[in-house]
Amino acid sequence: MNDPFARHPEAATFTVTSTTVADGATFGSAQMSGIFGVPGGQDVSPQLSWSGAPEGTKSYVVTVYDPDAPTQSGFWHWAVADIPAGTTSLPEGAGDDSGAALPEGAFQLPNDARLSRFIGAAPPAGHGAHRYFITVHALDTEKIGVTPDVTPAVLNFTMFGHVLGRATIVAKAEIPAS
Repeated sequence: MNDPFARHPEAATFTVTSTTVADGATFGSAQMSGIFGVPGGQDVSPQLSWSGAPEGTKSYVVTVYDPDAPTQSGFWHWAVADIPAGTTSLPEGAGDDSGAALPEGAFQLPNDARLSRFIGAAPPAGHGAHRYFITVHALDTEKIGVTPDVTPAVLNFTMFGHVLGRATIVAKAEIPAS
């Protein structure tokens, strides 16, 4: 899968940057998965800053998705819903178990490991490089209307007709074969 948004409606683009990882760069050990036993992995969500969202933006959703995972549906590493429109950044580590660094009203959904937090990259050893689409979605609604227990797939289905714009950084990770 080349573009996980290829089947979505056209959306305006805006800018997302990170002090943690540059577009096209490899994740550091902090963004690798300790939960899945990657040596040095710490499961620390990346810092994100964004600007230039389309007029009419009323909230944001942030997702981290690996379309290269050896599953039929990829792997969702993180999803945060109902980020207020006045928010333009998330600090590194905002995706911890507590979510205390998230803006008021925002909440994390369970990832594909069923943890409501960021889980770092963990491509299978020898599987090749995986891409991690770190995306800020600008929405036309203040609340997307999902509960904190739904999956990122349900979140994406629900926001399908509400996305005004999208900003993405693609990070990479690879674990060599033993």
